[in-house]
This record gives sequence, structure tokens and C-alpha cells, in this order.
Amino acid sequence: MIGSGDPSLIETLAAIADAMSPALRPWWVIGSAAVALHGADAGKVGDVDILVDPSDADALFRRLGVAALDLLPHPLFRSERFARWAVHPLPVEMMAGFAIATNGGWQRLEPATRHGIAVDGRIIHVPAREELIAILGRIGRPKDVARAAALEGREPG
Repeated sequence: MIGSGDPSLIETLAAIADAMSPALRPWWVIGSAAVALHGADAGKVGDVDILVDPSDADALFRRLGVAALDLLPHPLFRSERFARWAVHPLPVEMMAGFAIATNGGWQRLEPATRHGIAVDGRIIHVPAREELIAILGRIGRPKDVARAAALEGREPG
């Protein structure tokens, strides 16, 4: 649980909550930071991934003074808009229009659940535990499978 844990993660999450407060559409923290917010062992949280609605992306990037980046194609996932905010202890990767490769083509990831977790007097939004497990399983990298297992309270594999 991060409540008494990593001050770098807590500071970064608080900054995210402040930065996202003007957002007009829902947003979520996913990945290792979301696993930690759910109280499971996420391993080392090296950055914080947030899903942002494409309609909020440009205004958010302007407010934070970051530029959208053109990323090399990735076989597993892609974003319509992507930026990295690196002014806090942990870098924040902001993904708008995030999609995961499936057998049927690209499938946009927009969680159906939105669970609020208090961090330093602010609310951070994450998918519900069950949905986060499914998301991590869909992404399918070994580290994501291990995080899903941690959320389920079992050993990976």
C-alpha cells in the first residue's frame, strides 16, 4: 500500500490529481501505480501511466507545458496522443486514445469502472481491481501478468 510507502509516488500522484482537476472527461491511472494504489505489490514503480480522453489531451499538454511526442510503432499498444511529464519525482506518461493490439485489430482501452483512491488529500482514479486485472492480462507483457497475479493475491505463472 502506498499510504505509508513511497514518497516519490505519493508526490507524483498528488501532482497528477491537481493537473487533472480541470479535465472534462474521465481519466485513470493504470499500470504499476494503479496496482500499488490497490494495495498489491507492484514491484518498483518507475513511472505513472495515465489514460486521458483525447478531447482533454491538448489542453492538458498546454497546461503542463509538454509537447505531444511521435513514438515509434509498438506491436502491442499505441496512443493517438502521447506526452511525458517529467517534472516530479516519477515521470508521468499521458496516453490519449490508448489502444491495445488484439487478434481482431486495435481495441481502444477505456475502462468501464472508475474507483477513487485518496492520496495526500486528493482523489486518484483507477479501474476497479477486477477490471485492472483484465487490462493487465490484455496487455500481456510478463510484468503485466505478474502485476495481475499480485492483484489476485497469487504467484505469477
